[in-house]
Amino acid sequence: MITVIETWRLKPGREEEALAIMQKMDDLLGPPAHEHPGWCGHARFFRKNDRPGEVVMMYPWRTLELHQHLTAQEEPVLKSFYEEYCSAPREINYYTELMVEVE
Repeated sequence: MITVIETWRLKPGREEEALAIMQKMDDLLGPPAHEHPGWCGHARFFRKNDRPGEVVMMYPWRTLELHQHLTAQEEPVLKSFYEEYCSAPREINYYTELMVEVE
């Protein structure tokens, strides 16, 4: 399993609409993602305190290859969403958890 962290940068002036915009994105991409064989948990969304137009979403996925398969399907769907709401396409980063023993 991997952790996917996506960074979404909203257009200037749309910061106060972050919740509504991200809900639109989730309504658009969520249903197909939940049916994908790589899906293994819901996303969580965070808005940066010092840059409220920057939203990070984090979620687990089964493998890098399965996620890349999904994103190849999503990008054409996102074209008009990016144009209307975003200053750039989303940035996607992948992480593997380190099982550090903590007390």
